[in-house]
Order: sequence, then structure tokens, then C-alpha cells
Amino acid sequence: MTIAKKPNGVAIVTLDAPGEKMNTLNEKLMRDFESTLETIGNDAAITSVVIVSGKKDCWIAGADIKMLDACQSEAELKNLVVEGQKLINRLANSPKPVVAAIDGSCLGGGLEVALACHYRIATSNPKTAMALPEVMLGLLPGTGGTQRLPATVGLVPSLDMALTGKTIKADRAKKMGLVHGVADPNALEHAAVMAAEQLASGALKPTKRKVSWMTWAMEGPLKSMVFSKAKEGVTKQSGGHYPAPYAILDCIKTGWESGFDQGSKAEQDKFAKLGMTTESKALRGIFFGQTALKKNKYGEPSRKPQVVSILGAGLMGAGIAQVSAVQGKYDVILKDKDAKGLYRGVGQIHANLSSRVKKKAMSSFDRDKMMSNIMGLTDDSPSWREHLKRTDLLVEAVFEDLGVKHKVIGEMESILPEHAIIATNTSAIPIAEIAKGSKRPERVIGMHYFSPVDKMPLLEIIPHSGTDKDVLAAAMQVGLKQGKTVISVKDVPGFYINRCLGPFLAEVMALVLQGVPLPEMDKAMRTWGMPVGPITLADEVGIDVANHLQYNLKELGVRMASGSDQNLMQVVVDKGFLGKKTGKGFYLHDAKNKKGPKVVNPEIEAMLKQVVKPPAERIRVEEMQERVSHRLMNEAIMCLQDGIIANAVDGDMGMVFGIGFPPFKGGPFRLIDTTGAQKFVDTMNRYRDIHGEQFAPAQLVVDMAKAGKKFHS
Repeated sequence: MTIAKKPNGVAIVTLDAPGEKMNTLNEKLMRDFESTLETIGNDAAITSVVIVSGKKDCWIAGADIKMLDACQSEAELKNLVVEGQKLINRLANSPKPVVAAIDGSCLGGGLEVALACHYRIATSNPKTAMALPEVMLGLLPGTGGTQRLPATVGLVPSLDMALTGKTIKADRAKKMGLVHGVADPNALEHAAVMAAEQLASGALKPTKRKVSWMTWAMEGPLKSMVFSKAKEGVTKQSGGHYPAPYAILDCIKTGWESGFDQGSKAEQDKFAKLGMTTESKALRGIFFGQTALKKNKYGEPSRKPQVVSILGAGLMGAGIAQVSAVQGKYDVILKDKDAKGLYRGVGQIHANLSSRVKKKAMSSFDRDKMMSNIMGLTDDSPSWREHLKRTDLLVEAVFEDLGVKHKVIGEMESILPEHAIIATNTSAIPIAEIAKGSKRPERVIGMHYFSPVDKMPLLEIIPHSGTDKDVLAAAMQVGLKQGKTVISVKDVPGFYINRCLGPFLAEVMALVLQGVPLPEMDKAMRTWGMPVGPITLADEVGIDVANHLQYNLKELGVRMASGSDQNLMQVVVDKGFLGKKTGKGFYLHDAKNKKGPKVVNPEIEAMLKQVVKPPAERIRVEEMQERVSHRLMNEAIMCLQDGIIANAVDGDMGMVFGIGFPPFKGGPFRLIDTTGAQKFVDTMNRYRDIHGEQFAPAQLVVDMAKAGKKFHS
């Protein structure tokens, strides 16, 4: 941190943590900040201050999470918050006006520092963004954020920001009063210095927030209703699983009704309690896992892909094209056999981006620019072969048939340059089998995306035994640029996620055949924390797809057992009930059933009455949850034991971002660490005695329980 004094009395303070890519509020930066404030206060020649950043596209990215993680008790965390509040309050109470000159990310503790400044100017840089994302880590803004944000932008906007972690861009920040001005990045320092000089002379007075009669009513006579509605919204969104939003609400309400000092004390107490909860520790584990997976562990490829081509403009192919063009910024070639298929895929991408334009998350100009990066081709395009010759990485997203894929690969290899990588998007066929259709098998790799591609963050990269390591590095780089959370998994049937889903769905069907009604099965797992129930999930992905998964995983043997000879899903598929795509699955999906509770398909209900053998006693919700979740987690452990995944971090990230394993539980491995390996083993053995060998716990977790070890250090 440096201080440069101007002749006009303005001191420019530059935040620039040595050796770091970003500025974060760690112990060193906070000590430097305190020392800098002391120096400024004692220098009579300094009349005002401008705080700038020496980091590109980053003002302050937030607090150092490792510093929080190092605290072992509520008392340590509270002390950290108290010291932080003292520092930020000292900044806010400075008799010399301070201007925050914000360029780049201004998040969490960074925004709390900015809110304590007397004037804020942000740049029009697209990477300039302000947010209080602490809620996503199971925490709350602990250095005045829950107090200064409502005073700055008003009650309702502050609740929206603090409870969701929503990111605010510069123009929107100006309209809502979060910043006082917006400047071009090249003019930021000049604008900030002028503002600081005028604030010191009294020529500039920060504008006060304008309050309409409606705002006055909602912040005064109707404030109880506002807080009540906000709490209802939190419960609806979180299912009551996350304590942080409720604590944030309480802190804002305390400050709003009882004043800044009381609100600050509430921040101290509640932050300290939240930091020690299993929910926050799990969410912080996910944060660290995501951070670790942002690095390409295979290094830089010798040739960085520039042009990505996709064969097949169906739901998956169009989604891959979208993330390649929008997030990856690649030149994209999207090819389908005919114009009808191509137009459908291009229309899907345009509709998705137009939705973002409607929500003002993207301009129409940017949408059109992104669309122009996608070249659509069909078999009737005269020069489609010439265009494909530019390809660096080709993703084939054609029909899930080995013969079709071999034919496509053979045709493409006669056209593509020799350096081109062929990536197959398959959820079932072994990559080694697909590579047998190639003359350059070392250039073939699996890239398993999840549907819908533009929303599902996970990507499984699957090399076969002969895949070149440079190909693996290039595929990993493409996935990371597409904005995906990427894990590398072994080439086995089902790979990682689908391999784990097999026993999971088998146990769901076992419970259904033991008399658990379909809506109750869904409700039980949603209550456990899953975003959708397993029956709904089967309807969404297609019951035929889920059924195919069962056959694909026969090699798991007893682990795929459902405790019943009835293959319910096969019977359902034979009747043509494939789920949402056919209008009928386990539930009805026609237009009449879009609103209100899901309606069970009456034909399936009648079928179940004939085959269900209900137990003497009603199955408890807790038993449903344990049986289904434990078989899912046990298979994840099997995958680690068999080297299908590299480590517990990959396993947790895959489950959270691939199937929606509850984030507040942190993933299967972190959940077992939290509850105890021995407890998991005991529960599995209890169900093994009752229901059979499908509940035999993995040897790895048995050994860990005996040794008292954890998956995460």
C-alpha cells in the first residue's frame, strides 16, 4: 500500500498486495490500512484521499477466506470481526473525505470498505462489479455491510443484495445510489481526484438518497411486512437449510430499528456463530474446491484451441456451442445434417441469450455479437468441409450409437487437420470403444456435458488409456474457458456421476415398490436438500435414459440391486411413458398440469397398485433419505477407491455441480467427515442386515472408520 501526495492536498492510496493477483482483506492488508489511516490523519498537508487499486480488474475481491478458516472458535471469529469493524469505522469517521475509485471486482469486505468511504466512483469496465456474496459462504457481511448498505441504497434493495449475493454493475449501481458516479477506466483517477478536492473544499456535497412516498411507507409503517415477506422468501428459496439469510435479515432489522451500534453488535455475534456452523464450513469447502479446479492441473497445451466445432445442433450440441461462444469466446462452427435441425439449435441459443437481454444481464448488441461468432453449417452448405478444416477441437454430439459415432469420426478425420482433437459427448459409451473407430485414437477424448449445458456447471473429461496428455490439457483448457467446473475421471461405464446415480435410482425404485408414493419420495429428498426429487429428475432427463443407465452399469453387480425383481422403469418405458419429452412419465406434463402440484400419471398409479408390496409399517421419511443418500455416497466412495476420481475434492465438486447434492452438506465426502465415517458404516451395515448386500459399505470407508481418518484433511 503506497501513498502519493498531490499538490492540491489529495493523497492517492494504492492497494497492491505484493505477489498476489488480487487484493484481499487479510491480516497484512488490514494492518497496512490501519497504518495508512494513521499517516493520513497526522499529515496536515493531506486534505482528502482517493483509494485506487494497483491490480487489473480488481479493487478488493473480499476477505481472505483462509484467515476465517484458521479461526477455531466463535471467540476468535468474533474478535476478528470486532477488529475489522473498528478499522472500517475509523475509515468512515475520517474527518478527511475519502473517495473510493473502483475499477474491477469490489466484493464482500471490499464493498464494505467502499461503503465506508464518503464518495464512490466506479468505472464502466465490464469487469467492475459490486456485491455482498457472503451469504453464498454461509456467512454475513461482518464489517458494517448489513448496516451501511440499507442506509445507502434503501431497505428493499439492500435485502435483495445481501440475501442473494446479487452482482451489481456500475450503471445500475449509479441508479440505485450505491455509487455517486461512473467514469471511463482511463478517466477514473482524474475524476476521483477532482471529487476528493471538491469534497475537501465543500464545493461538492454527496447527494442524499431520494425517498418516494412508496419507499417511505415500506421503510416506515410497512417495514414489518417487508421483513416478514423477505423471511418467507428466504424459507421458500432455501427450504430452511441455510442459517445465514435469516441472520442477515436479523442484523438488517436490528440496525434499521435500533440503530447502527446495535446492528454492529448483532453482526459480531451472528457472524461468529455462523462461521462455526457445519453449513458454512461446507460452503467454504465448495469455495476452496472450485478455486482449486479453476487451475488446469495438466498444464498449458502446446497448441491452444482457437476454433471449436460441434457436430449436431440438438439440445446438447446447441448448448455446447453457446458456452463455447459466450463464455469461451471461441470461434464456433455448429453443423447439423439439415437446415431444420440447425435452425432449431441456433434458435435455442438466440432464445437463451434474448432471455438474458430481457433481464438486462446482457445488451442486445452483445447478444448479436455472440451470435455472429457462431457459424451454422449443414450438409447442403457448399463449403462446409473447407470451414471444418479450421477446427482445433471438435465435439461430436450425435446419436448415442457406437456405429454412428465410428462413422462420424471416420468422416471427420478425412477432413480435419491432423492436430485436431475429437471429443465425444457421451454419457454411456466407453471412450476406448469410440476411439477404436479412429485412425488417430490418441487425439480422441470424452467430454461429458450435463443438460441443460448453459446452466449445468459440471464437465467430466474422460481420457482413455491411449489419449495423449497434451490432448487432455487442451480439453481441460476448453472446459475451463467455457466456464465449467471440470473434473477428470476414469474411462469406465457411467464415468463418475452416472455411475453413482445408478445405485441411487435403484434404491428409489426399491422404495417405490415397497409402497412409498411417488410425490412422497420426491418430497423426502427435497427435504433432505436436493433441488428436485428423484422421480421428477427421472422425468426431466428421460425415463428411457435413466433405464438405459441401469443396463449400462451391470458390471456393478449387487451394487445395482434394488431389492426387487420388478424392473419398474423398463415397464414404464415399454408403455411409452418417457417423461417430460413425451408429456407423460411418472407424472403428467401436458398443458393442463403446468400449474399447481404435479399429478401422478394415473396409468402408472394403477400399475403400481398391482406390483407394490407395502411393508407392515409405513416407511419413515428419515429411512427413505438414509437409504437413498447412503447408496449414492457409498458409490462415490467406491469411485474414489477404484481410482475413477482422483480425490475427495473432485468427488464433492462433481456431486454438487453434477446432480445438485446439497451444497450446505458440502458433498458426499465432506458430509461423511462431518457426521463421522463410523456412523456411516454402522448405518450401511444396519440396512445391509435388513435389505441385502447392496448396502455393503465400501472397504475404503470401513478402513477410515477404524483408523479415525477423514477424507479431507
